[in-house]
Amino acid sequence: MRDRVVIVTGGGTGIGRGISERFAAEGAKVVVNYASSRDAAEETAAGICARAGEAIAYQASVTAESEVRRMFQEVAARYGRIDVLVNNAGWSKRTPHAQLEDLTDEIWERTLNTNLRGAFYCMRAAAPYLKKQPGASIINIASIAPYSGQGSSIVYAASKAGLISMTKSFARVLAPEVRVNAIAPGFVRTRFAGWPQETFDEAERRSALQRIPTPEEVGAAAVFLAADATAITGETINVDAGQTSIGRTV
Repeated sequence: MRDRVVIVTGGGTGIGRGISERFAAEGAKVVVNYASSRDAAEETAAGICARAGEAIAYQASVTAESEVRRMFQEVAARYGRIDVLVNNAGWSKRTPHAQLEDLTDEIWERTLNTNLRGAFYCMRAAAPYLKKQPGASIINIASIAPYSGQGSSIVYAASKAGLISMTKSFARVLAPEVRVNAIAPGFVRTRFAGWPQETFDEAERRSALQRIPTPEEVGAAAVFLAADATAITGETINVDAGQTSIGRTV
């Protein structure tokens, strides 16, 4: 990944931060995108630079197509290339699945706009730049929620199912120049969706490895898909310590 240019949406916090730092450690120039978490994005970029890496924080909401297109244009003008897009930006509000009346139109719209439409905007805007670079890649950060129909809300699981499907569609559309894959993380100890700590503890007990993945491990999977998995496209890799495939039921 030396001198490759990588854009990580939502790259300043949680899993996004782990991804940004891992790409930077491999020599990539990282654009840490954020919508509102400016301090966290700038802190992530500054930390990368302090370790002799190269990163900048860049504000753009993935839900606003004009901002997305501007970001890709300005990044390409600054660096002369874009090699990797990681669609990590996401949003959710924990809504118990059985409480159907609590799943408001506002929650539906914000979840789908961020998790699904935002990823589409970014992939569409990135395509012409990525096609110019040999070995270019897109990695979408999905979730294991669609496999069980669980997760922070019904619409969150549906949005990530849509992202997995869209990964396959873009893999077809952009082949052979650009590979498109997804990562489906299990529970990761971040502030996303405001899960209580006991939820993570329970996920650890139920996983085959008796633990849950870290943001850095999701980042390692993203680097693998971008740098080493040259014969893989249209696939989704679970990074969940075996919770989905061989997890414990008790």
